[in-house]
Amino acid sequence: MNEDTANIPYLPHTSRDREAMLDKIGVRSFEELIAHIPANLRAEAIKIKNGLSELELIHHVDSLASKNRPASKQACFLGGGQYQRYVPSVVPQIVSRSEFATAYTPYQPEVSQGSLQAIYEFQTAICMITGMDVANASMYDGPTACAEAGLMACRVTGRSKLMVLHSVNPEHRMVTSGYAKALKLEYETIDCPEGAVDPSSIKIDKDTAGLIVQYPNFFGCYEDMKALSKIATDSGALLIVVSDPISLGLLEAPGVIGADIVVGDAQSCGNFLNFGGPSAGYMACKKEYMRQLPGRLAGVTQDKEGKRAFTLTLQTREQHIRRAKATSNICTNQALNALSMLVYSTMLGKSGFEKLARISLQRAHYLADKLTAIEGVSLKFKKQGFFNEFVLEFDKPLEKVTEKLKERDILAGVPIARMYGELKNCLLVAVTEMNPPQELDLYAETLKEIMAELSSEEKVAGKADKKLASASS
Repeated sequence: MNEDTANIPYLPHTSRDREAMLDKIGVRSFEELIAHIPANLRAEAIKIKNGLSELELIHHVDSLASKNRPASKQACFLGGGQYQRYVPSVVPQIVSRSEFATAYTPYQPEVSQGSLQAIYEFQTAICMITGMDVANASMYDGPTACAEAGLMACRVTGRSKLMVLHSVNPEHRMVTSGYAKALKLEYETIDCPEGAVDPSSIKIDKDTAGLIVQYPNFFGCYEDMKALSKIATDSGALLIVVSDPISLGLLEAPGVIGADIVVGDAQSCGNFLNFGGPSAGYMACKKEYMRQLPGRLAGVTQDKEGKRAFTLTLQTREQHIRRAKATSNICTNQALNALSMLVYSTMLGKSGFEKLARISLQRAHYLADKLTAIEGVSLKFKKQGFFNEFVLEFDKPLEKVTEKLKERDILAGVPIARMYGELKNCLLVAVTEMNPPQELDLYAETLKEIMAELSSEEKVAGKADKKLASASS
């Protein structure tokens, strides 16, 4: 690159720019800068020949991309917070319209009525789904919404401790724990050895601001929500519920069974997996707590001519009031992802949510019955009911099982030992409407073959060990 172009901001950095940055950081080369990253975690640079034409380059990149095996081309049973669900064509069609895709923050209501109306209707949809009184304009994602709910509980109660069930999504717990640590709040995890907590084991003290539960929980199991609500209420703490919105098509709304704050992730409603993001978090609460609700709220009013109008209201962010009084320093919401959820929810309606939830529930139970009929495969939490996810335990090395299934284009589920060390050889399996009945049968038939293969391999290895032991003696 010509050094004369160095001041053009639209072009890459020159070698001189890079040397100046490295010198400022205090290293001699880019390799030295990334020396702390293990070699096996570094991606190799794409090797592209010099002098390729545009057409030749496209063909070369296409050939590299064809080596990928996306989840959409395999039987996918991955879950644990991110789900492969069908996104109707109307969702990207509306979301990609320039009025939404290029819109900026609706600070000026007179030119932002469309965006503000969409936000207001999103809030309304969230209230209808969760059974709560008021919702905000969305958060970054489910985990940050959970953390913000914990801080909100502390503001409402004037207390400084959060209690979280071990059955809550580990990502939600990690983010909430990080927030609590930064603000010097006490954070306690409650064990759930049977897949769901025993309410009688929970002891909430006078310092506890909020009890955080998930419904259905990370393992797909149902917590005793009414008992948990009573425990929280009797102790003066708020009940914070994390919920997947699809499940609420069948389950009783959290607001009906005692939740004070409800949060969750919009990914499963009209948002693609997108390699894990972006998404949007939703957050709703009882009306008496709405002045402590973080983020944005859109409200409806009348203009000077008496016509219906929308505007931002109850603005409690640091951009609008003194920083010390702000409820949150999150500076924006995930408007496009929230809009995706709104379009999706509007299209499905109440009956659509119920039908979709029922399909997920029925297919999950059908698959669980088929898989646990295989020798060496069992349901980990037999005493608990479950929604569309369940935990399996294997008597064969799980890594071998999942690898063999992957070779046959089946993404079997999420191994959860790295998140729950006590659940070795356990797999979290999720089922959605994207898994037709024939795919469920294929999973069961293939797993049965693989378990038999592994048993045969173990027998052969056992005989070989006996021969070796006999020869050595």
